[in-house]
Amino acid sequence: MTKNTWCLPTMVAHLYKLVPATLLGLVLFIFSSASIAADSNGVSSFSDVETRLSQRNFTKKQQAVEWLVKSHHPAVKLILAGLLDGQIYYQRKSKQLFLITELAINKSAYAITGSIARDQSVEHVISNKRDYKKVALNNRLRTAIRLGIAQLDLNAESETLRLQAAKSLLGNTSETVQSLVLSTYQDESSEAVKEVLALGLAIANIKSDAAEERQAALNVLSNSLELVAFRSLSQALDLELAKSNGDALFIANIERAIAAYQQSQRIYNTAETLYFGLSLGSVLALAGIGLAITFGVMGVINMAHGELIMLGAYTTYVMQQLMPNHIGLSLILSIPAAFVVAGLVGVAIERGVIRFLYGRPLETLLATFGISLILQQAVRSIFSPLNRSVVTPDWMSGMLEINPMLSLTYNRLYIIIFCLLVFAALVFVLKKTSLGLQVRAVSQNRAMARAMGVRSEWVDAMTFGLGSGVAGVAGVALSQLTNVGPNMGQSYIIDSFMVVVFGGVGNLWGTLVAGLSLGIFNKVLEPWAGAVLAKILVLVFIILFIQKRPRGLFPQRGRAVEG
Repeated sequence: MTKNTWCLPTMVAHLYKLVPATLLGLVLFIFSSASIAADSNGVSSFSDVETRLSQRNFTKKQQAVEWLVKSHHPAVKLILAGLLDGQIYYQRKSKQLFLITELAINKSAYAITGSIARDQSVEHVISNKRDYKKVALNNRLRTAIRLGIAQLDLNAESETLRLQAAKSLLGNTSETVQSLVLSTYQDESSEAVKEVLALGLAIANIKSDAAEERQAALNVLSNSLELVAFRSLSQALDLELAKSNGDALFIANIERAIAAYQQSQRIYNTAETLYFGLSLGSVLALAGIGLAITFGVMGVINMAHGELIMLGAYTTYVMQQLMPNHIGLSLILSIPAAFVVAGLVGVAIERGVIRFLYGRPLETLLATFGISLILQQAVRSIFSPLNRSVVTPDWMSGMLEINPMLSLTYNRLYIIIFCLLVFAALVFVLKKTSLGLQVRAVSQNRAMARAMGVRSEWVDAMTFGLGSGVAGVAGVALSQLTNVGPNMGQSYIIDSFMVVVFGGVGNLWGTLVAGLSLGIFNKVLEPWAGAVLAKILVLVFIILFIQKRPRGLFPQRGRAVEG
């Protein structure tokens, strides 16, 4: 055991570096022992806090929590959060408080660094945690701790923290909370925070006996999209209807406010459904764009297209294993890596098998189906049949909150943007490069293109490799939405063909429109038809549509059409 006397900021910075992340226990922050004037409950210093938190009397524990909040020490919030998380322990003999987190692999030892209550670092590792006892809480004490944390955050410098604290108090109509909200509202400078605080006050005042207060509260609640506002309006309506002499005008105003809220809810639910549909459509479009080249332009029924998607997903997994400490960077680097891996496999498939089967679609179907089985088994042999999980970077996690009724998940938003970028890059390649010119020439008239000096065999290989590479890039995106496994490609092969056929064989714009349309159509049907029936209805719709327009939404001349 070593002892060193430090000032609090220096010690806090040192403690973070002092204990390795692989240790089982970690104690953070030393609380200053400077005395604070005694309050009415007789708590005058942190030593009193230690004594009371180590007792069984929850009233005394609550008094200790209240003193902590009033002390305004920087470490108070960490202590209160540790109490809620069950990480605050006291030593049975000395009653000193410790923050212990069990993080390491060796569960027989707990590393303890620093007493929360002392101006000195106490470092040691214990083999028996029985010398330490967790500070017990009850529901009332947990409520007091949460209120204390909210009170601290309401006085924080960060507007984000103040806003979160104000939202956490919504719906709490106790006199203590309302007094806190009112005093904070008067001193608050941020309009966003003041709006939430005003909503909290209105939730309490909607049940007031004073007509003016009720009407003012109704005006605030009517302009809010928060769910708690709707609940408060509903409760106020029930309360007013239960009265024998209820205010008819007030009841009518509440009913109009509830109707307006429900209308807004329907609008934003529709917007959310469309957003989910666009994200699903982007996945379908990504899976189908590569097939639009190999099947639409070259006329090859490639049943191994799903396995090329799978290879792109496994490339993402391998990149994360090579760069475990740089998840975001590994995901970005996986895009070109997956394109190269899947593209090279595609070129090998075209040169080794497909080039002997042009003009024989049934044989290409059977051959590529066999290749898909080979690729699946190869992946099982290398990575095992178990699914692999790909970690989502922090910048793709979370949600973009438009308003309380509409939040957009970042991963779906990035998938939509990624789909559009891939589509734009592919259109550029096919429209603005010499390879794209030769691809279009060979697809429209192979004999004339060869007469003009175009090496059709080279174009075939590069086109198949391009379509396969795009399938690999689609696998990178899909790895962020689902587990990576040997059979993941089978889930998208049928959808890919549906998208290509519905959009128009060989037409990239048709593929994009078809993918997005089918995704939206599917999500619109799901709420009342269910996921399985929705897919069946989409398939039936495509069958009927193809009966009417056999060449899809945007027909295009090409080798498959001419054949």
